[in-house]
Order: sequence, then C-alpha cells, then structure tokens
Amino acid sequence: MIAFDQLFAADLPAPAVRWSGPPPYNFIGGHNDPEILPVEALMAAAERVLRREGHKLACYNLGESSLGHEGLRAFVAEKLAGMRGIRGTAADVLITSGSLQGLDLVNEVLLERGDTVIMEQLTYGGMITRLQRRGVRMVGVPLDEHGIRTDLLGAALQDLCAQGIRPKYIYTIPTVQNPTATVLSLERRHELLRLSEAFGVPIFEDECYADLLWEGEWPPALRGLPGGGQVIHIGSFSKSLAPALRLGYVSAPWDVMSRLLACKGDGGTPAIEQMVVADFFGQHFEDHVGLLKRRLRHKLEVLTSALEEQFGTAADFAVPKGGIFLWVTLPRQVDTQALAGPALAEGVAYNPGPEWSTDPEAARHSMRLCFALPPAEAIRAGIARLAEVCHRETGVPQRSANLVRSRA
Repeated sequence: MIAFDQLFAADLPAPAVRWSGPPPYNFIGGHNDPEILPVEALMAAAERVLRREGHKLACYNLGESSLGHEGLRAFVAEKLAGMRGIRGTAADVLITSGSLQGLDLVNEVLLERGDTVIMEQLTYGGMITRLQRRGVRMVGVPLDEHGIRTDLLGAALQDLCAQGIRPKYIYTIPTVQNPTATVLSLERRHELLRLSEAFGVPIFEDECYADLLWEGEWPPALRGLPGGGQVIHIGSFSKSLAPALRLGYVSAPWDVMSRLLACKGDGGTPAIEQMVVADFFGQHFEDHVGLLKRRLRHKLEVLTSALEEQFGTAADFAVPKGGIFLWVTLPRQVDTQALAGPALAEGVAYNPGPEWSTDPEAARHSMRLCFALPPAEAIRAGIARLAEVCHRETGVPQRSANLVRSRA
C-alpha cells in the first residue's frame, strides 16, 4: 500500500470527515429555504431553454464569449443598473461558478504570499481561510451597527502607510454583511471610497446578500457611486435562488476583468444552469425574491422569539435588516468553539464565532445562526436543544431550557 500521507502537498487544510448526513437542527452554512425553491418553474425554464438553445451545448461556453451566457450577463447588467446603481452592459459582467470562484480569481490576480489586505474584523470565514492559505496578512477593522468603522479604517491605512505597506485591497461586505447582517451607511460608503482614492488601495466589494434587504431605501453599491471605478464587485445567485446552482458574477474594470478571464481556465461555467437562471429570473425575479424575503423574515422572527424564550437576556443580538444570518453573542463563560462539539452531538450545528473573525479571541463568545434552511418547528426545537446543552456545559442560560418550558 502506498502511504499517501507522505506524498500530500504542504499546507493543506485539515482532512474532511466522512459524510454522515445532515444534523437534525442545521444552523450552519448559507443554505436557502427548500420550500420556496421554484422547482416547477425551473423545470419549465429548463425545457424551454433546452428546446431553444440546447444545440449550443456542443461548444465550450455555448460558442459565446468566455464571459458567460449572454442572456444571463444581460440580466445581471440590468439588475446591477436598476438595483445597485452600477451602469454597464453584458460585456461588463463575468459569470463565475459561484461567487467563491470570483473570490479565488481576484485573489489569484492580485495576491502574493506576504501581501496585506484590510477587511472587516468580522467577515466571511471562507475568505479568511483562503487568505491564510495564501500566506496573506489580514488587518481587521471593527464594525458597529452601521458597518465598518471608517474612522478606524482610515487610521489602519495611515498606520500601514507609515510602515511602507500598501494593502492590495480593502475587502468589504457592505450590504447585509456576513456574519453581522449590518448595512453600511451611505455616508460611510462615500468615506470608504474617499479613503480608497487617497491611499491608492482598491475596494473588493462582496454583495452576495444584497438582494435580501427587506425594506427601506437600498443604498447603492460602492461600485455604483461616484468614484466607484476602483471597485471590484461580486455577487451571487446562491442566496436569491439556490446555492447548488453555483452561479455568481463579477463586475470590474476591464484591466482587472481581462486578467480574471485569463486565469479562468475551467472551460466555462456550467451552461445549463446559466440558461435556466436567465430564463427564470428574466420573468420572475421580483416575485420570487419578494416571496423569499417574506419567508425569511418570518423565520427570523421565529428564531429571535426562540432565543428570547430559551436564553433570555443571555443571548445578545441585533435584529438584522435582511439576509439569512443572525449573529448572537453569549456571556463570557461561553466558548462557542468548545461548545460546538457537544451541541453537534445533540444534533445542533452552528458556526462558532472565531471562524468568522480576523481576531478569533474577539468572537470567542459569539456564533452565527443561519435561519433559512430549517422549518419553523425545527428552529424552535433546535434552539431549545442548544439552550439545554449550553446550560449543561457552561451554566448559561441560568435556567435550563426544560425549566423554562415547565414554568410556562
């Protein structure tokens, strides 16, 4: 037998565990609501596009531009112009295999080992692990209820400048931030662009959740504001439709886009998915997303009610304005990383806070809960089970979930 462990490349991530099925109470990942997935409409769209364009599958990229399916790029360009203030045409959009491929392509084009990037202190865990594997230094800037603290961002940029360090980019999730679900204020968006220009550092804007802002006037994307020409913008269909479709997009200056295309050596993003989404969303985008947002908002209400019932004041959180996540902070004696194992043994899966922070210690008492996937009854039962485990392991909440229920 060959000892493969002696042949593996250095600096690999930890090995994956064997799949044993989903946990009964699943609050992890960025899953969507299966009951809202428009299966029948997607089947009809698939039949239409295959009858109309199926012969194009004989060619890589459908015989079209390596940017992706023209119909989907046209839809994205129209959506970006109408909803995010980003003017452009289909020729200004690159379709990717999920926004993760967009992240990887931008990092491949811009980053080398030893580089520095600035990002929100609480941020997307997948980006943190990608930068760690590339040997990139991360400088985290704290957030508040209005998004990244631009005063602290300015101070961080000034400090790096004094050290002779020019960050490669500022990575931000301004509209329904992950994991905190904050929305960057318009004033701070303008200040962020000003700082970008003043220090010569581009902005990498991740807007995977912007379609799921529930109410109020939507702030424009950073790339859609004056001075947004230095912004690289990515988005996704994972949250507005289905994660398993693996479709995302990039809007960027052509000198960046041309390099992304040169590195995208995958033979093209899967074509049938592009064709189906272009057909379906070309007819049903507003109706579908409106229904999805109403459903998600109801699930959030169920989750916050369950947390208040089971944890009381021990669970601190701000009710978000959209998205699929709730960021929860527990008392200092609760280490959410240590609690994750016992919780999973009881069927409850959540994302520990340290995995979503450039400073793991600062998020040691926090967790991210995704409320999109579980039905309402599973949300209630899962939070009750989590409270029982947390009480058993840490003494928080002071009353176990069973005692709270028996008192009602």
